[in-house]
Amino acid sequence: MKPANSHAHIDRRSFLGYGSLVSGFLISGAQRVWGAAKVDSSASIVTTTSGKIRGAMQDRVHAFKGIPYGASTEGAGRFLPPAKPQPWTGVHDVLEYGPASPQIPSNLVPESMAQQPATDGKGTEDCLHLNLWTPALGSGKRPVMVWFHGGGFSAGSGNWNMYNGGNLAAKHDVVVLTVNHRLNVFGYLYLAELGGEKYAHASNVGMLDTIAALEWVRDNIATFGGDPNNVTIFGQSGGGGKVSTLMAMPAAKGLFQRAIAMSGSAVKGVPRDRATKGAEAFMAKLGLKPNQVEELQKMPQAQLLGAMRGVQGLQLAPVTDGRTLPADPFDPVASPLSANVPFMISSTETEVTWNNSVNFDPLDDAALHGRIKQQLRIDDAAADKLVAIYKRDRPTASNLDLSFIMATDASNFRTGTDTEAERKAEQDKAPVYKYYFQWYSPVREGKLRSYYTLDIPFALQNVEIARSMVGTGPERQSLADKMSAAFAAFARSGNPNHKGIPKWQPFDTTKRATMIWNNECRVVNDPYREERLARAELLKKEG
Repeated sequence: MKPANSHAHIDRRSFLGYGSLVSGFLISGAQRVWGAAKVDSSASIVTTTSGKIRGAMQDRVHAFKGIPYGASTEGAGRFLPPAKPQPWTGVHDVLEYGPASPQIPSNLVPESMAQQPATDGKGTEDCLHLNLWTPALGSGKRPVMVWFHGGGFSAGSGNWNMYNGGNLAAKHDVVVLTVNHRLNVFGYLYLAELGGEKYAHASNVGMLDTIAALEWVRDNIATFGGDPNNVTIFGQSGGGGKVSTLMAMPAAKGLFQRAIAMSGSAVKGVPRDRATKGAEAFMAKLGLKPNQVEELQKMPQAQLLGAMRGVQGLQLAPVTDGRTLPADPFDPVASPLSANVPFMISSTETEVTWNNSVNFDPLDDAALHGRIKQQLRIDDAAADKLVAIYKRDRPTASNLDLSFIMATDASNFRTGTDTEAERKAEQDKAPVYKYYFQWYSPVREGKLRSYYTLDIPFALQNVEIARSMVGTGPERQSLADKMSAAFAAFARSGNPNHKGIPKWQPFDTTKRATMIWNNECRVVNDPYREERLARAELLKKEG
């Protein structure tokens, strides 16, 4: 049987760039760690810059859900930079998640989609809300960890159960936040060249939302027991892309002190000319001329969402506009704006097994050879050589395993994160820590392997919530304890080392020290070196 994707072509420089459109969530609904929120009318009331809010105790932490950090972007606020929320009087209850940004469904595997909150499908432009978990209120100077969700720049929210920050906060004495912000055309339709002065500063408004959230953290987090001078931004997939982009935005400088990008990168922004052409094509699909931006602003959100699909050249991601994002974040070098920010970056072994289109039929040698030749656009000799190197390095891997690993290695999941690690290390101003997540999930008879998003529940101490993706085996909690402790240690000091793991040296372009997360955790210098060099040689020949 011929694999369904045997004729799919993989561009080694950009394959699965569209993967940034998927979200980073995997959770089981079968069991939750948290019970129903219990309102405590005295212990969970906090005064913010906009007014008093009341959260609830959830087991050992205070939880505040749906805190407004910005005004609604509906109506006159559409496509414009975020504004402060209108102050309120009295006490505002923040016991339920706020709405997600408007979006269309993703193609994630069912193990992921089962945990998307039903309310996310009813997203609104009044979406500038964040969620917060803290072990204690008042003074405390705890490290603050601000999570930016996956889904590329087009889907997802901070509301997914997988992102619940309660376990990480309770286990490691940190303050955890998740953020909702504008997505897709509402956050990244580039109108600066088309809309006149009104829209001159309106590019990248989805990223400006994330900066507004970080400003809220700066101004308010001390009352929640957090240290405004010790903030870590972290995220997976699109969240990793947002982290990478924030590292190059002048308005974000000083709002965070550490950064973690998981399975996501943003080496380059979208060029202005390409972004403008995409916006013109989108407007044309709606029957508008380039000078009719005001009409675009008045249309129903459902009409804008419906017009997104299939627009030639529409790339909804941060634009290197010369203002909010003056230069590409990691090209040709890492941004000097974040040179002193310690950085952790990662990928999983088989990122590409994330979606419903993946074919899991076994491959014989001829089928593996044909797939690699077709996908990588190489000749028979090159395909034979590459396959032989991978088989030698991974003697227990099946042909299907190898095909998924090789596809991941050729994709932007791997090439983008590798590039960022190298260029950040070349700055030699702050440490870089790199990891490779190799733990294979037992769910669906193990077919999904070490797929995109699988490391999230381990890093956030949520494996019990995430049974649908990690199963119920006894080894999962030990790995979660090690990983989450490393993340918390990194947030606390910029160094992920703790007594439960081998000595994790910073990454450099010579030794290339990399943590391998698995049931046995190892730090390896330049893992799978021959595979890397062979891929580099192919890229060199192509370029």
